[in-house]
Amino acid sequence: MNGDTFYDWMKNIIPRLKENCVIIMDNAPYHSVKKEKIPNTTTKKADIIKWLQEKGEVIDRPMVIPELLDIVKTLRPQYDKYLIDDLAETHNRTILRLPPYHCELNPIELAWANVKDHVKKNNTSYKLSDVKRLLLEGIERVDENMWKNFIRHTMTEEEKFYKIDFIVDDLLSAETESLTMMVGDTSSESEFSSDDECI
Repeated sequence: MNGDTFYDWMKNIIPRLKENCVIIMDNAPYHSVKKEKIPNTTTKKADIIKWLQEKGEVIDRPMVIPELLDIVKTLRPQYDKYLIDDLAETHNRTILRLPPYHCELNPIELAWANVKDHVKKNNTSYKLSDVKRLLLEGIERVDENMWKNFIRHTMTEEEKFYKIDFIVDDLLSAETESLTMMVGDTSSESEFSSDDECI
């Protein structure tokens, strides 16, 4: 799969989805093709200037690359867009991107694992035609009840992360208070006089 193939596939799929639906995406490279390349530290100075001028920025004095990149940084949120997200927006659909390396937050992963497990357990001939048949059987096995269980499992995982966030916040707050008390406590300094200094 590549970005172009995925984009073409999505152009056919998106109109078939319900209005205002949310499409969940992981961070596969073909899901994450940018609408345009934003200059970065490896971009040539002339290309950074050209990009900025195309965005309406006036570069009226000599500037070094870090200064130019500071201007790019202010413009980045306007232009750092995914190609697929724009396609979805034009059809009144929303893309929800999962954080990297968190497939447990995507219920389709559970469905796909179930389908692959069905093929693995029942494939005795290893013929392509049999694998295709088993694949279709596996897909048919994922019924509404099974899908609801996958959603429930995903929501449980999401809730775990939510609780962990609060635990981490509490721990960090306690550590910050502890460090503040240690740094702010100056009683030990008053115990020494200038006569006690080492000679």
